[in-house]
Amino acid sequence: MRTIAILFFGASFLIAGCNNPQDKPKIENTSTQDSVNKEIHVGEVIDFMDAGDYTYIQLKENNNDYWIAIPKTVVQKGDNLTFSEFIEMKDFTSKTLKRTFETILFVQDVQKLADEETLKNAHSNVKSEVNNEIKLEPLKDGKTIAQIYKDKNSLNGKTIKVRGKVVKFNGGIMNRNWIHIQDGTDDNGNYDLLITSDESANVGDVIVAEGTLTTDKNFGAGYFYPVVVENAKIEQNK
Repeated sequence: MRTIAILFFGASFLIAGCNNPQDKPKIENTSTQDSVNKEIHVGEVIDFMDAGDYTYIQLKENNNDYWIAIPKTVVQKGDNLTFSEFIEMKDFTSKTLKRTFETILFVQDVQKLADEETLKNAHSNVKSEVNNEIKLEPLKDGKTIAQIYKDKNSLNGKTIKVRGKVVKFNGGIMNRNWIHIQDGTDDNGNYDLLITSDESANVGDVIVAEGTLTTDKNFGAGYFYPVVVENAKIEQNK
């Protein structure tokens, strides 16, 4: 599926492939790093419309629905889409559609969700078996897995650091690597922590992961995580 290539120049950006300047979004006094959001989303197409070089899509994610814009693409109601890089625009007016969107996401990397069988393979035995031989010293500037689960509500949305041993790895699912770690701590049966990252690791590695903690994350197809550390940077820790 085609992706949006976002080019920043001065105080505005262009969306590649857009021949209709009427629908070209502009951002003032910002930078690429400040404006591009990186967060995994999965949603079901409930409505869509083509306008010029764009397809505007209404997605339903959990109990919320919202609009995204992508280069003109064939979609159908009921399709499940995933994306992780986008720019959020407020009060954006499409002159082609003669419509103002209170909020719309210009998405950079949309693709159709992996089929059900792929997801089953990626997330089979989502909660790995506890490994009682793993006993790691906690980081002085980080959290243990037990602390993360215990304090998940207060940590939601914050950057955290955690050390753990990789017990499961699945690469390249929904544009991310999926890494399960354990550190020997446990909070009411919660001993396995999911990390998503662009970086790789091997089962058996001891790593330090630093990323954004998100609670109650629903990736679709019935895969729900009470806690996940997203977009993590990975360091080997021997």
